[in-house]
Order: sequence, then structure tokens, then C-alpha cells
Amino acid sequence: MGQGMLSDGVFADGRIMPDRLTESLGTTRQQLAAAAGLSRDAVSKTARLQAPATQARLRDMVEILNRIRGWAGSGPQAFAWYRSQPIPAFGDLTAEDLVRQGRAEAVKRYLSHIAAGGFA
Repeated sequence: MGQGMLSDGVFADGRIMPDRLTESLGTTRQQLAAAAGLSRDAVSKTARLQAPATQARLRDMVEILNRIRGWAGSGPQAFAWYRSQPIPAFGDLTAEDLVRQGRAEAVKRYLSHIAAGGFA
């Protein structure tokens, strides 16, 4: 795994490899799918896994996890934050809730705001 990045689960062309990602995060494919707002089949069946929408949702989740991994301490801790930490700026929804709603860009903007020294 690259320092500070969840790179073990990503091919050079940007495609996400669920098996390696679940290992890095200490989770299961089913939990990974749920956290990204996908069906279990979307991360289990090769044809569904290669679908652009599936890959985009997984990439969004990995990008968010990579942004918080440094201060969370590890991939599994970043995943725990992603799944359970309420974000006051979003009515106490979690990053997982927002990604599942298709609002990953809002989470990324929020994290960029915080990284730049803004208030939560």
C-alpha cells in the first residue's frame, strides 16, 4: 500500500479491485458494497464490477477514504469514520450516507474546506 493511500485496491488504470480493497480496509465485499451504496452483486460479479457506474462509486469512496486516512490513522480507521461519523454540516449524515445518495462531490468539497483550515 502506498504511504497514506489505499492504493492496493486500485489498478494502474483506476479500476478498483474489491478483494484487495476489502483486505486493506479490514471489511467484507458485502460491507464494501453497502458503504458505496451498491448491491453485493455489483462488487461480486465481474460484469457488474466493470460497469462505469460501479467503478465511479467505488472510486469516489476510495478518494474520500484517501483524503481522511492521514488523520484517521489507517485504512480501517478511515473506513470506520466514513461509515459512522456524523457530519454536522450535512445534518449529521455520514460520508457513507452522502455517497449512497450520490453526493460524493459534496463530501470531497467539505473535506477540502476542512483541509484548508475551514470550520466543520
